[in-house]
Amino acid sequence: MFSEWWTHLWLNEGFASWIEYLCVDHCFPEYDIWTQFVSADYTRALDLDALDNSHPIEVDVGHPSEVDEIFDAISYSKGASVIRMLHNYIGDEDFRKGMNAYLLKFQHKNASTGELTPSQGASGNNNCCLGNTGFNQMLKISQKKFCASGPRNDENCPNWMVPISICTSEDPSCTKLEVLLDQPETTVNITNVAPDHWLKINPGTVGFYRIQYSSAMLESLLPGIRDLTLLPVDRLGLQNDLFSLARAGMISTVEVLKVMEAFVNEPNYTVWSDLSCNLGVLSSLLSHTDFHEDIQEFIRDLFTPIGMKLGWDSKTGEGHLDALLRGLVLGKLGKAGHKATLEEARRRFKEHVEGKQILPADLRSPVYLTVLKHGDSTTLDTMLKLHKQADMQEEKNRIERVLGAIPAPDIIQRVLNFALSEEVRPQDTVSVIGGVAGSSKQGRKAAWKFVKDNWEELHNRYQGGFLISRLIKLTVDGFAIDKMAAEVKSFFESHHAPAAERTVQQCCENILLNAAWLKRDADAIHQYLLQRKAPPV
Repeated sequence: MFSEWWTHLWLNEGFASWIEYLCVDHCFPEYDIWTQFVSADYTRALDLDALDNSHPIEVDVGHPSEVDEIFDAISYSKGASVIRMLHNYIGDEDFRKGMNAYLLKFQHKNASTGELTPSQGASGNNNCCLGNTGFNQMLKISQKKFCASGPRNDENCPNWMVPISICTSEDPSCTKLEVLLDQPETTVNITNVAPDHWLKINPGTVGFYRIQYSSAMLESLLPGIRDLTLLPVDRLGLQNDLFSLARAGMISTVEVLKVMEAFVNEPNYTVWSDLSCNLGVLSSLLSHTDFHEDIQEFIRDLFTPIGMKLGWDSKTGEGHLDALLRGLVLGKLGKAGHKATLEEARRRFKEHVEGKQILPADLRSPVYLTVLKHGDSTTLDTMLKLHKQADMQEEKNRIERVLGAIPAPDIIQRVLNFALSEEVRPQDTVSVIGGVAGSSKQGRKAAWKFVKDNWEELHNRYQGGFLISRLIKLTVDGFAIDKMAAEVKSFFESHHAPAAERTVQQCCENILLNAAWLKRDADAIHQYLLQRKAPPV
């Protein structure tokens, strides 16, 4: 069976993306793969879907040349997330029967979205606003389209049929109530729930929507984060929703930072990975201020307990996720300038270079990142020598991804020049340039200038594929000044990149969103970070 036309691409790719997780979960339930799905696909799709320059799952494609731009997180990750939500709502047995009938009917034929299920073409995700009206556990639930630029009072905004599920602290893994929200708002009654029990909406983070809790409900969920009674996937989803709501201006970023501090006992790699990614976005935003070091101190405080617990060396009985978590945490601490981590990274790096004690593969990225972030031209020379001597491409790629961490502007230029040298495979150049752009404010400016100066060569290399879109996104997405959006737009108006038109629009939108976020919340964030450092009265 094949899709009728490129318009229905998501049928193939969304389903394939979903089924791969389903199979892994069936074979290896101990992997907790759905938590990884939420981090890798679900939240990525929600972020892209909230942009004005996004697109529906199903897009009219007039010509095959338009196809490249819909091979993105909407077709793959949102498609998979919507199918996951439908599977959960319909139930496994009925979903299997429906899919079996569909595949039998259209075997050796072409099929379209409408023949699988109607009304999956709408773009946009919901924001469910919830308020606890008292100890009788009555909930008022409302729905609005969620936009990254903030709430819209659009009378023409459609109402979705939203599967809402609710669990309580009595049994966080068991759904206590299910309701289909098919109107702007409704009130539901949760029975037999103690006044001191918390309520969690969307257990399992299956429904494809953001959730905005009332202050009281959010406060009641914090103990569930600290004592880990909330499931990992729900701790991740809660934090990610709050971060997106803050970026959209619907809550203060300070509220998110306060919730992040509740993750002090967090043991789960995927939860830390998502939290780390969001803190990286915030750190990049605050690199445009004069209090960037304050957010580094926040990161050090947050990650130090788990770093102390994990240590540097693997322990008997650890799984692959523990090794991943150790690398993530040490890299985060090292990049943020944690003194003990920096000293140990330098010691181990020296022994590695001298051949006395070779670094385990799991520790190489965080060690390389740390010594480069706080290194000089000699450090870069040593790293480039390791790159040249490496006989495995995996090691070369590992080094290439972190070279951009080097801080000095003149050394940054050496890294950018290296990216276009014969030492780097053409398909890996984008990672080197992106690493420079993501490392610092100076790196971002240098990478953007480098891309403009070398545009003809870069465009000739990548014009027909996804790498040109990736290059543009990695280079400019972190800017947070209004005029940069105009500059990026102007450059690509005179330097056409047909395969990346939508990416350019999305990047310009993201730059404006970053600028608005910084103007709105910078002072409050600064005051909060200062208060944390102030001695108790």
